[in-house]
Amino acid sequence: MGVGEFSIVKDSWNGKEVNYYVEPEYESVAKDIFGNTPEMMTFFSKITGVPYVWDKYSQIVVRDYVSGAMENTTAVVHGEGAQQKKGQLIDDNEWEGTIAHELFHHWFGDLVTAESWSNLTVNESFATYSVYLWFEYKYGKDKANAHMYDDVKVYLDSQSEAKNLVRFYYEDKEHMFDPVSYHKGNAILHMLRNYLGDEAFFQGMNTYLTDHKFGTAEAQDLRLALEKVSGKDLNWFFNQWYYGNGHIKLNVTYDYNIINSTVTVNLNQQGNIFQFPLTIDIYEDNRTLSHDVWVDGKQNSFTFPFNQLPKLINIDAKHVLLAEISEKKTLQNYIYQYNNAPHYLDRRKAIEEIAKEQTNKEAFSTLIKALDDPYYELRILALESIDLFQKYYKKEAIAKIEKLAQYDNKTLVKAVALDVLGKLVEPIYKPLFEKGMNSESYAITGSSLTSLYQIDKQATLTKVNSLNEDVKEHLSDAITNVYISEQDKTKLPFIAKHVLKGMFLSDNKRIQQLYSEAFKWISECDNKEAITNLTNDFVKLGLQYKKYNFDKMAVNMINQLVYTQQQSSNSNKDELILILKTGMAKLIE
Repeated sequence: MGVGEFSIVKDSWNGKEVNYYVEPEYESVAKDIFGNTPEMMTFFSKITGVPYVWDKYSQIVVRDYVSGAMENTTAVVHGEGAQQKKGQLIDDNEWEGTIAHELFHHWFGDLVTAESWSNLTVNESFATYSVYLWFEYKYGKDKANAHMYDDVKVYLDSQSEAKNLVRFYYEDKEHMFDPVSYHKGNAILHMLRNYLGDEAFFQGMNTYLTDHKFGTAEAQDLRLALEKVSGKDLNWFFNQWYYGNGHIKLNVTYDYNIINSTVTVNLNQQGNIFQFPLTIDIYEDNRTLSHDVWVDGKQNSFTFPFNQLPKLINIDAKHVLLAEISEKKTLQNYIYQYNNAPHYLDRRKAIEEIAKEQTNKEAFSTLIKALDDPYYELRILALESIDLFQKYYKKEAIAKIEKLAQYDNKTLVKAVALDVLGKLVEPIYKPLFEKGMNSESYAITGSSLTSLYQIDKQATLTKVNSLNEDVKEHLSDAITNVYISEQDKTKLPFIAKHVLKGMFLSDNKRIQQLYSEAFKWISECDNKEAITNLTNDFVKLGLQYKKYNFDKMAVNMINQLVYTQQQSSNSNKDELILILKTGMAKLIE
C-alpha cells in the first residue's frame, strides 16, 4: 500500500493500463523516467516467448525505502532515487536499469518463483541479466558490455568467491541478497547464453517459464529446460558454476617457434579448476584467425600456425568468461589492440594501459584517437586519462577536447571535456565556462562551475549563492569542491549530506578523494547539524545497501567518528557522540 500525494501519469501497453505514481513536482518528467516501460514489456514478452500476463502494470516512487526497489506483482515500488530532475535525465536516466530489472521479475520471480531462498539466484540473476539484454537491444553492445563490466567488478570487489551460487546453508535469508546471487549470477547466465547460442538460450527460458507457470522451480529445473531444448548435457556447467564457488583465474604465456611459424598458448589455472570453451583470436598484418578450444585442466597448451608473426593474441576474444586473466602484453600490443580489436573491453583495457605510457609519442597519439571512440564512456575514459602536459601533439589534443566540450552529442562527455580544459587555468575559456553554467545539463553546469572557479573565484561564488537549494543538491559534487577549497565551515551541513554517496557510490576516483577529504573535515568538526546529517545518511544507506554489508561498514566508520570526537577538544563533543551512537544503534538493532 502506498499512501501520499501522488500524480498519476497514465500510459498503456497492448490495451493494459501502465501507470507511474510520482510526487507532483516530477509529473512533467515521469515519462522521461519510466517512458520506456511499454517498449520493455514488448521486448521481454518477445525474448521469453511469454507475453506479459498480468492485468496492469504500475510503478510508484516512495521515500525512505530500505531497498532500491521491489517487484510487487503489477505494483512495483521504487526508492526515491528513481525521481530525477530534467537536468539529470538530460545526462542519463540512472534508474533505467532498475526499471528493467523489476519489470523482468514479472517473469522470473512472479510468474515463476524460486522454490527456496537457496535458489534465489534463479530470480535475481535473470532480473539482473535483463538489464544487459535491454541495453544490448536498445543501445547496442558497447552499452551492454560496459554494464556487464561494472556488474562483474561488483562481484570481484566483494571478496565473495567462497560462496556457491546456490547455497543450501546460510545463517539468514538476507545473506542470499548479495553480489553472488545478483552480479555473479548475471555473468554466469551470459556465459550460458554464449555457450548454448541465442536460439537455445531463449527457447530454454520459454520452456522453464511455461512448464512452471504460476508455480515454483529451482536451478535444476532451469538446467533441465535448457537441456531439453539444446540436446546438451549441462551438468558440468551447473556443477561448477551453480553448485561450486569461485571463478576462472588464468595465467597466460606464449612460446613462439619462428622456424616452424607456430605459437603455443600456455594456460595455467590458479585456484579452482574449471572446464570451459575459450576463443583465441590471432591477429596478423592482413588477417585475423579465430580458434575455439576447450580448457579442462590446471595446465593446457594449444599450438597454432601463423604466416606472419602475430601482432596480437586475444584470449577470450568474445569476453564472455567470468575470469581474471593475467598476461604480459607490450605497449605495441595495446596500441594495436585499441586500433583493431572490436570489443568494448579490448578498447577499455588498451586505453587504460596506453595511458600509463604517455611519454611515448605513438601512445599519446593513440590516446588522442580514443577521444573519438564511438562509445561515449570510452571517450570519457580517454579524457580522464590524458596528460596535456606531454610535449607531443598537445595542440592537436587540446583542439579535439575543445571540440568535444562544445559539440559532442553526449552531455556527460562535454562535462568531462570542460573539466579537462578547466585544469589548464586559461582565461580564454571563461566564456565557455560561463555559457556552461546556464546549461540544462547538471553535469555540464557542475563542470563549468568548478572550471570557472579556477579562473574567477568571486564570480563562481556569486553564481553558487544565487542557485536555489534544489539545484544545489544536484550539483553537490561541484559545490562541495568549491566549499572545501574555500574552507567555509558554515557549509559543512550541506557537504555532510553528500559525503557517503561521493565516497562509496561514485566510480570517479577524483570525486571519491574529494569526499574523503570532506569526511575527515566533518569528523573533526563541532557542527551539530553536520554530524546529524552525516549520521542520518549512515543509517539510511546502511539499511538500503545492507546486502552489500554497508551497514557493517557504517558501524565501523561511526565508531571511528566517535573515537575522533573523544580525542577532540570540542566543547560539545558529548552531544555529538550521543548523536553518533544513537545512529549506530539503529544499524545494529
